[in-house]
Amino acid sequence: MTGFALALHGGAGANRKLNYARERVHMREAIELGRALLASGGTALDVAVAVVAELEASGLYIAGKGGSPNRDGEYELDACVMEGHTRRAGAVAALRGFKSPIEVARMIMERTPHVMLCGLGAERFAREQGAEPIPDEASWFTHACAGESNFAPGVMHGTVGCVVRDGAGRLASATSTAGVFDKTPGRVGDSPLIGAGGWADDRVSVSCTGQGELFIRAAAAAQLAFRVRAGAPLAEAAMRVMDEIAAFGGDGGLIAIDANGAIAMPYRSEGLKRASLSMDGALSVHVFDDD
Repeated sequence: MTGFALALHGGAGANRKLNYARERVHMREAIELGRALLASGGTALDVAVAVVAELEASGLYIAGKGGSPNRDGEYELDACVMEGHTRRAGAVAALRGFKSPIEVARMIMERTPHVMLCGLGAERFAREQGAEPIPDEASWFTHACAGESNFAPGVMHGTVGCVVRDGAGRLASATSTAGVFDKTPGRVGDSPLIGAGGWADDRVSVSCTGQGELFIRAAAAAQLAFRVRAGAPLAEAAMRVMDEIAAFGGDGGLIAIDANGAIAMPYRSEGLKRASLSMDGALSVHVFDDD
């Protein structure tokens, strides 16, 4: 028994026509990074942010370096982080010009009295706090979204996230995205919205991925947490949330972990890039339901 557990996702909407060998290797590496940090005493918050920052930096997912442009060809990035036992939270929306939105979200949580900053105000804050800038957008972004999704044109999307239960039983979640491909400038989905795309309290932490507008309408992350608080087992609560997304006509998935270390990773899409480390030390990496 490890005394800790974590899970991550690299976005829903995987396409069986594509090869995800690089993503599988990288997700395993990211889980191993989280394991090493937790084994050395890292907190749930530290690990969630570190793992998501690694996913952002890889350029393999539609977040951070792999981000997709909006309709004007500009990159507006979103992220949120939440610490369960304190309910502290930080979020950033429509951030331009900085490499790691999740690190900026944590700065907002820890260095301001606010929960969210967006647009030009977020950029000014990130600059003042010394967040690492993108030197040249044209050459830095890898366009990981190219050919990525089986969704209709105009809703190509992807998100990364991590949920953690550390050795002291603390929970945290972190979520980051570039949003849907070719989105309207200024569009904000669920990923930076506490209670929609991410959540953590003393019982459960959640990170969502999919068609953000529908996850907002379902208050997906908070709904799952409230179901757990009302006594539902984690797996049942998570599936009920995804049932509601499906009833809206949507696709996507989520990852969640509870205070006992139980993990749920349901999805309603062709696949969900995901990996986990359970309390018994078992590590798994999957994209589709038959691999």
